[in-house]
Amino acid sequence: MKKPGKADAVSTRDATGHDSARTVDVRSKVTKPKVGPSSSQARNKLNKVKELLAAKREKDALKGSEDATSTVKSDSTSKRALSKGAVSSAGGLSVLQQKMQQKLKGARFRWINEALYTTTGDKALEMVQNDPSIFEEYHQGFSAQVEKWPVNPVDVFIKYLRSKPDKLVVADLGCGEARLSATVGQQHTVHSFDLVAYNELITPCNIADVPLPNDSADVAIFCLALMGTDFLKFIREANRILRVGGELKIAEVISRVSDVDAFVQALEGQGFKLARTTANNKMFIMLDFTKVKRCPAKLSDKPGLLKPCIYKRR
Repeated sequence: MKKPGKADAVSTRDATGHDSARTVDVRSKVTKPKVGPSSSQARNKLNKVKELLAAKREKDALKGSEDATSTVKSDSTSKRALSKGAVSSAGGLSVLQQKMQQKLKGARFRWINEALYTTTGDKALEMVQNDPSIFEEYHQGFSAQVEKWPVNPVDVFIKYLRSKPDKLVVADLGCGEARLSATVGQQHTVHSFDLVAYNELITPCNIADVPLPNDSADVAIFCLALMGTDFLKFIREANRILRVGGELKIAEVISRVSDVDAFVQALEGQGFKLARTTANNKMFIMLDFTKVKRCPAKLSDKPGLLKPCIYKRR
């Protein structure tokens, strides 16, 4: 007889009739399952996991190094671009930002230009008095357009006035920046009028009502200045301030004058006589008139004689 307290190996049958070895504790008769994988197998699995983690850390470290190198290259490229002028030092604006800024300025100029061509002189004066920056923004955009012209009509008028030996009284109606006065003001007496006193040479007013006496001027000039829908009032004001025999000189965008004969007829109805027409380029037409009599008492409005000069939207 075996001593109690020791475990014996007992053979038993499973449901399929095969022998299945199990260890039975004789004392408790509790069946214990067979021990699982050996500790060496567990260690092998653990080592494999460690190897995978190590490989992942190495890969992440390599990627971080590549990103750092890429950043350095990007910074180097940015510095080279800056040295080549890709980024402006003035205000620190990039090329793209500068282009966007120019587009916004262009859009603003087109809006102001359209507003001036499609309203009356009184409303235009009110508009720029409420926001004087409008005038400056307009002339900045206008100056950019002048650079593209085949000829600047102001230069034609300057050349004409320089050729006159006698001292003349000149009314520059819608003078802009008063370049005419700044150039020939010592040779002739030049009165410059526009909506805003852009500089000390300019008297701000609606050019349908300028502070000059009747019959006091020898020459009245409208250089691209017949912008209001009531431009015939500007013409009548020129007649008022000109002496009989005085000259009315007009430069306009040729596309605005769809019917030259009708336009000339309208001005002759305001006391003028056509003296000369010049259209030696595709962009501008120059019309010279002489005052032969005072304006009629009543203004007969003739809309549509001049089309508004509106730039295409981009």
